[in-house]
Amino acid sequence: MTPRTPAAEALLTIASPLGRIALSGDTEAVTRLEIAVGGRLSTDGADDSPTPVLERAAAELGEYFAGTRTAFSVPVRTGGTPFQEAIWQQLRAIPFGAVRGYGELGRATGRATAGRAVGGAVGANPVPLLIPCHRVLASDARITGYSAGDGIPTKVWLLDHEGIPHR
Repeated sequence: MTPRTPAAEALLTIASPLGRIALSGDTEAVTRLEIAVGGRLSTDGADDSPTPVLERAAAELGEYFAGTRTAFSVPVRTGGTPFQEAIWQQLRAIPFGAVRGYGELGRATGRATAGRAVGGAVGANPVPLLIPCHRVLASDARITGYSAGDGIPTKVWLLDHEGIPHR
């Protein structure tokens, strides 16, 4: 069997209501989604080199922001620890307009008392929005943080967009 050679990383930058978004990946999957922080992306200055997968992700995100899409079907590939992957799998199961608490995620992965570890895994999600980490709140519906885009204001926008009550 011939070893598989990874495809070159591709890039597509799009406009969104949250600011610019950089999508990275290859011919098979999206591997990274970055929301601009203070108007800046780590990929600023790099030329776009989209693949059909990244163009599909851009179209699905456009539909999400327009209010006509509630779930993403574009393939994503993550590369986390087994614990992170377990948390990200739980995040994928949270439907549009719903939330889960950090404790619920910990219990679902067999680590009921691992609140900080759960929060760290949620914050390390390499493809926010596509894996909906914004749908995680404290048990009292309080926003405790958000690591994508401009942080809490970005999360507030996403929660409001989905009609999710929060404090």
